Amino acid sequence: MPSPDPHDDTSCDYEQFEKEQLTQDRDAIGVDTADVDDDEMAQRLVNDLVDAAVVTLVPEDQVLVHEPSGTTFDSTTQLVVFHRGWAAGRDADVEAE
Repeated sequence: MPSPDPHDDTSCDYEQFEKEQLTQDRDAIGVDTADVDDDEMAQRLVNDLVDAAVVTLVPEDQVLVHEPSGTTFDSTTQLVVFHRGWAAGRDADVEAE
């Protein structure tokens, strides 16, 4: 029995195609957090979240609590980036239903 031609082997092609599709899906639902580039901007966004009752300040512990998830942060930038990802994930879940 002759051995198969290695040039005809396409067994890995589907894996590469699937990886590319997953990457495109992640890019499509990705959230741009690059615009949170300074503390002043992050503070403004956190103030908006506090006004909307999404974030609670805990001065004695010097943390911020993201109320919907219960996650605590000591950095305004980390909180804003987390919230954007969390909100995008919720939006994706709603669209999937």
